[in-house]
Amino acid sequence: MNTYLITDVKYYGENVSLFSNKLQMTFKKYQPDFALYRDKNSDSYAEHAAEFLAACSKFPEIKGMLHGDVTLAFNLGADGVHLTSLQFNEIKSAKEQGLFTVVSCHSEEDVLKAEALGADAVTYSPIFHTPNKGEPKGLAELQRMVDKISLPIIALGGITTEQEVKAVESTGCYGFASIRYFVET
Repeated sequence: MNTYLITDVKYYGENVSLFSNKLQMTFKKYQPDFALYRDKNSDSYAEHAAEFLAACSKFPEIKGMLHGDVTLAFNLGADGVHLTSLQFNEIKSAKEQGLFTVVSCHSEEDVLKAEALGADAVTYSPIFHTPNKGEPKGLAELQRMVDKISLPIIALGGITTEQEVKAVESTGCYGFASIRYFVET
């Protein structure tokens, strides 16, 4: 099962040098398959994204992804882009630029739309309780989606323990994504 680390300034900080050092230590410990730079509030997103991708480049097995900005992801040489559930219209552009394209999905309708538009994978969330993310979908719903959809599904939301990782893995999904798992375990 693939692992997908998502950054959050709350855990990694805003200082670029400290961020890079902490990120590299986390990469060494967990060896994720994908890593996503996500910071919805930074005025220095492009600068921090470049530093993030430089850190990723030291670990060639990690696919470095940027959140929500197709042009920046392409210009900085990211491996891919993670689009929000409001960015379905950018899937085509991302694919044309050769970016591995993941889309955040919260319903079967979203997943089917992402699949039809050519996304490479989707995150499906929230699986478990996550602060401020609504009612969890649960493992039965994740299993239903994995069984029904051919598009790779990455479970997201509230996955913070080895027990939850194993439960998600039992569904046969493509992978799991988390912020807290990679900083709290």
